[in-house]
Amino acid sequence: MQFLSRLMPREPKFFELFNQHAQLVVAGSAVLAELLRGFNREEHKREERINQILEIENRADSITHETVALLHRTFVTPLDREDIHRLISRMDDVLDLIQDTAESFQLYDIHNLTPEACELADLVHTCCSRMQKAVALLSDMSQSSQTLKLCNEIDHLESEADRLMRTALSKLFREESDVRQLMKLETVYQLLESATDRCEDVANIIEGVVLENA
Repeated sequence: MQFLSRLMPREPKFFELFNQHAQLVVAGSAVLAELLRGFNREEHKREERINQILEIENRADSITHETVALLHRTFVTPLDREDIHRLISRMDDVLDLIQDTAESFQLYDIHNLTPEACELADLVHTCCSRMQKAVALLSDMSQSSQTLKLCNEIDHLESEADRLMRTALSKLFREESDVRQLMKLETVYQLLESATDRCEDVANIIEGVVLENA
């Protein structure tokens, strides 16, 4: 059965869908970084950028649903079925957290952000960019060393984001006297750091796929 399955065509559209989704994650993270960098001085652009992120997330959701539907009707898949489901789900989690971060500004009525929040958003964007590059190489196992290098870079970026969040929280608890503002910013920090965690989850899935198939 294993020999026969190797002779059967493997649906290449999965990789196309992975790439499309990963590109949307990068686009969402870029708008988020732009939103945070201009947050304190470009109030008139906040709603527009938040709506951009919501629209990107909706498009990515459609790709996720298409991937799952394709998985159900494909007999022979290019990767392990569980890996396909986990990969698209974790990428979707990254964009969900980007959306949650953007919506938190309206939900919690946040008017000012710290430089540390902007730095975390930039790290999220960098993580997402590395993730997209790794996803794009996934269909070509001859590029396995480069793929693993990108996964390792994502791990380091996640560790950097974790350190930055701890430093930012320490500074926040020392210097912020408004308890409500403290709680709001703490939530933003945690959402941003969680997005890098999910990028690391994607990297770990890709790393496992590469080591199993290369």
